[in-house]
Amino acid sequence: MPSTESTSAATGSLPVESPPPAWGGDGSQARLAEVAEMMREMSTHHDPQEMVRSYGRRVRQIMPSDRWVSLSRRGLEYPKYRITRSSIWTEEVNPWKEPEKLPVLEGGLLAELIYGDEPRILDDISEILAPDEPAAEHLEGQRSLMAIPHFDQGVGLNMVVALRKEPGAWEPDKFPERFWISGLFGRATQNLVLNERLKQAYDVVDRELRVVADIQRSLLPKKLPAIPGVELATFYRTSQWAGGDYYDFFPLPDGRWGFMIADVSGHGTPAAVMMAILHSLVHGHPGNPDPPAALLKHVNDRLTASYTADNEVFVTAFYGIYDPATRKFTYACAGHNPPRIRRCSEGTVLSLEDVGGPPLGLFPDLAFDESSVTLVPGDVLVLYTDGVTEAMNARGDQFTLERLDAILGRCSLPAKQMVDAILDAVDAFTGPIDPYDDQTLVVAKVM
Repeated sequence: MPSTESTSAATGSLPVESPPPAWGGDGSQARLAEVAEMMREMSTHHDPQEMVRSYGRRVRQIMPSDRWVSLSRRGLEYPKYRITRSSIWTEEVNPWKEPEKLPVLEGGLLAELIYGDEPRILDDISEILAPDEPAAEHLEGQRSLMAIPHFDQGVGLNMVVALRKEPGAWEPDKFPERFWISGLFGRATQNLVLNERLKQAYDVVDRELRVVADIQRSLLPKKLPAIPGVELATFYRTSQWAGGDYYDFFPLPDGRWGFMIADVSGHGTPAAVMMAILHSLVHGHPGNPDPPAALLKHVNDRLTASYTADNEVFVTAFYGIYDPATRKFTYACAGHNPPRIRRCSEGTVLSLEDVGGPPLGLFPDLAFDESSVTLVPGDVLVLYTDGVTEAMNARGDQFTLERLDAILGRCSLPAKQMVDAILDAVDAFTGPIDPYDDQTLVVAKVM
């Protein structure tokens, strides 16, 4: 408990007082200037404890008192209350950071006042204090009392009590103004406290989301595979700390490689969790993930059986297997954006949309069709998620496949520069707007 001065008790009982009279005050220019300066100073504070300290200093200049005490009944029941501040304490306590140091009292005059939920002026408390008054040390030697509740959700959970040694010292005509100013200050302080707690909560969430994002990115390929005759480049960007896009490569017998790209519905942490599940299911395929249709069926069966039956989550996915010896690319699709092939030797664009099916996780017992295409030197294969083509500018226009195809027409670009060119075009189109969806690119240029 904070250190206090030595005090003694008085006697009496609490009378019923009539409500204070209507608005008053002298309206002088000097007083207005004092209040304006106080409000200006209050607006500069971010720490509630510092603001209370500054406010108390200002109020004591405008409204001198011989003693004051602050109370709270937050989290307590009648007749208990907590002393949060007192002018007789010789050390300052931060009630938000050190609540265990604050004394809890029970009953007496201050309990009746704070649970009364009303602003009060008592002209002479020496006549009503009981011999066993719990707050005697804070009230000793004082006679005039002004009690100002601070309301929260309509209830006076906090209260400031100002005291004077002489009786009848508080002017009733000025009481409404003082009640008003003090109440507004109480709300401002509470808002600062809530803002600080909200920031702390955000910091915790932010740290956790960073961890989730780090874990998610650890599931992506650490390095790109070296595939004979193919130049690879990738890009991965989430719209939030974590997201639901996924890409991967799988080494297969005879030098073949599996290419996968997927997009979990939704955004943020829930999508990232499902992305991690998807990664586990893909890598848990019995044997090699081959052929493409078998892998998609395996993932769909596991999702519908254990993960997506009771929610609305689904996954779009495209999986293809490339054979460097024959340049044959065999693929299957589950509701994903068909990859594009820029056939630079002919100046045409192929869309791998001849096979497809519903997204994974919606319907059990699905079978997926397969198709294949033979790539030729100069071909540029682009796997992407809809966060690229559906990226929007301030007018709500989408980037579109046409703009993507225009970039793919720059056939002289290596794979990495092709990725950079696509991203530069998307960013130039959207402007300063943050992406609302995850964006993933896999570019493979056949040499």
